[in-house]
Amino acid sequence: MEEKKINTLTGTSESDEYISLNARTRLMDTTVDNYAFDIDAAKSYLKHHVEPRLMKFSSVKERIEYLIKNDYYDAEIINKYTIEQIEELTDQAYGYKREYTSFMGALKFYNSYALKTFDGNQYLENIEDRSLMNALFLANGNFALAKKTLKQLVLGRFQPATPTYLNAGKKQRGEYVSCYLLRVEDNMESICRAVTTSLQLSKRGGGVALCLTNVRELGAPIKKIENQATGVVPIMKILEDSFSYANQLGQRQGAGAVYINAHHPDVLTFLDTKRENADEKIRIKSLSLGLVIPDITFELAQKNEEMALFSPYDVEKVYGKAFSDISVTKEYNNMLKNDNIKKTFISARKLFLTIAELHFESGYPYILFDDTVNNNNAHAAIGRIVMSNLCSEIAQVSTPSTYNDDLSYVSKGDDICCNLGSLNIAKVMEAGEDFGEVINSSVKALDLVSRTSDLSSAPSVEQGNKKNHAVGLGAMNLHGFLATNFVWYNSPEAVDFTNMFFYAMAYHAFKTSHELALEFGTFVDFEKTTFATGAYFDKYTKCANDKWTPETEKVKELFAQYNVKIPTQQDWKQLVELIKKDGMANSHLMAVAPTGSISYLSSCTPSLQPIVSAVEVRKEGKLGRVYVPAYKINQENMSYYAIGAYEMGPYPIIDIVAAAQQHVDQAISLTLFMTDQVTTRDLNKAYIYAFKKKCASIYYIRIRQDVLDYTENYECDSCTI
Repeated sequence: MEEKKINTLTGTSESDEYISLNARTRLMDTTVDNYAFDIDAAKSYLKHHVEPRLMKFSSVKERIEYLIKNDYYDAEIINKYTIEQIEELTDQAYGYKREYTSFMGALKFYNSYALKTFDGNQYLENIEDRSLMNALFLANGNFALAKKTLKQLVLGRFQPATPTYLNAGKKQRGEYVSCYLLRVEDNMESICRAVTTSLQLSKRGGGVALCLTNVRELGAPIKKIENQATGVVPIMKILEDSFSYANQLGQRQGAGAVYINAHHPDVLTFLDTKRENADEKIRIKSLSLGLVIPDITFELAQKNEEMALFSPYDVEKVYGKAFSDISVTKEYNNMLKNDNIKKTFISARKLFLTIAELHFESGYPYILFDDTVNNNNAHAAIGRIVMSNLCSEIAQVSTPSTYNDDLSYVSKGDDICCNLGSLNIAKVMEAGEDFGEVINSSVKALDLVSRTSDLSSAPSVEQGNKKNHAVGLGAMNLHGFLATNFVWYNSPEAVDFTNMFFYAMAYHAFKTSHELALEFGTFVDFEKTTFATGAYFDKYTKCANDKWTPETEKVKELFAQYNVKIPTQQDWKQLVELIKKDGMANSHLMAVAPTGSISYLSSCTPSLQPIVSAVEVRKEGKLGRVYVPAYKINQENMSYYAIGAYEMGPYPIIDIVAAAQQHVDQAISLTLFMTDQVTTRDLNKAYIYAFKKKCASIYYIRIRQDVLDYTENYECDSCTI
């Protein structure tokens, strides 16, 4: 039994010292910088918990050989480099002398990301080692690129999503991809294939979203016999059980979501599955729900008119294509007049009332604004965006597959996977002249994930990935950057900065994809997109010269202070001509995820949202409560963290997301925070405001029920570990 040595300073055992130090950050004393105790807690944790359990080696070579021999590291990745190169990269990683700026960051890394011995008793990696393995994997044998990538990783500028960061370089691993999107067509073969594919992907650690819009409604005919179809709910029940069964070796439940269009006849029953008092026959407990809402739905609600729900079975017969491939807004009146399409009616306002009620009860459904994402779709000539993912930041075209009776493919469509990573806004701004280099390295890293992931268990996803090599580079720590630079989150300066940061980020992302096209060629069907014509970039090239320049003096000063160059209109014009000539390697480039786990790992604020509390409280297993101070909070900047997300309300968050969305070619996980004083009317106003501001989606609605107890950060279900 380990002997506990008592520390005379704190009166606690050394093994408990870090818990005591972390708890002191919760104390509010304006005369003492209590937040500094959290850094001491991290140091104590490393000294008393990590160091005694860290396996030691006499050299880098000995360590690498041991980890390969004992099946911890993948020799195929290691062998792309010489041992001398790995030694140099190891020296580089440790030379940055990265320190944990929060106890939670250290705890999250060693609990969730560090490689451990198979018996779980010893650590085999520090964060420098995990970052090194990511760099080796993401550079794919290119030593110069490995050095650049390692720099961004260890300095905390770029953070791959959990599946990539966790699995890179390991022999025993899951896949590198965060989540997957599958279409389901209106036949038993497609439904069966979707279920089996979901099981395969869930087994490998991915979250799966499925589009059920095309499935015929309850009571629709089967083989011309009326009232035979059972609708979408039984499929949802099967999927929920499937994700529960494929639970990644018992580490966590599989994560799944289902989306349907708001004009599907089963929409109210679909939503009722999440009610607290729902009948057990239809109740859905763990499956996430998403709703695709066209513009026409808002218009009908505004006029207080009834909305038509159209039979997917009849729509497909009339149009010769699936319901999801029809723009409901454009075809609404034509479908309304067509006697061959069965329709039922509900109050449009009742639908929005039901959505608000469900948000109070469960936080669901996610919302995807149908026409907003499709109007911004550079791939409209190829198909429509019909759904999103588990975190509502992916917006890509998918196409249908057809099957034989044995579930083999007649024709293989394109399904979607998400290759994600996030920039730390504060660290990227601090990079100054290297701003573009950070984004260049990050996009190349995500592109590599798209080219190396084994997706053979899901052939339609594999095909979609090979054709598109879509990536989703996002960002986090916006509130952290604003607060430490004395900018209020709910201010015009915050919106202005967000706009300019993402404007500059987009330029370098597209520039990198063009560079990759020179190496790998363009994604399939590039020539059919508005990237190829240049029309997608008209907002940058055909506008007033000062359209994309800072509007406030503070933001001008920030970009000058950090020495970050803002691209000019001429920069864009030159880049667009190169893209038209040579193409792009990636069909999609940017998407902003919730960044739950990786923001804790990076000791920063999550995604683009404001903090919920200056000192957040988490429940972490046997440790109980862990206190998480906001990014670099101190007496000087604490007032800029004083107003949290719940007190601020939804509108400043929507303004921020809308500013970024102008430059993001996919979507942004938008979480709205409400106090328990709000009404369903308040929620509806927030939806309408987000819709009018051209946000692409809404992720969760969070209603704070108990302001006195601890708060929780809700993470992306497919990334939680």
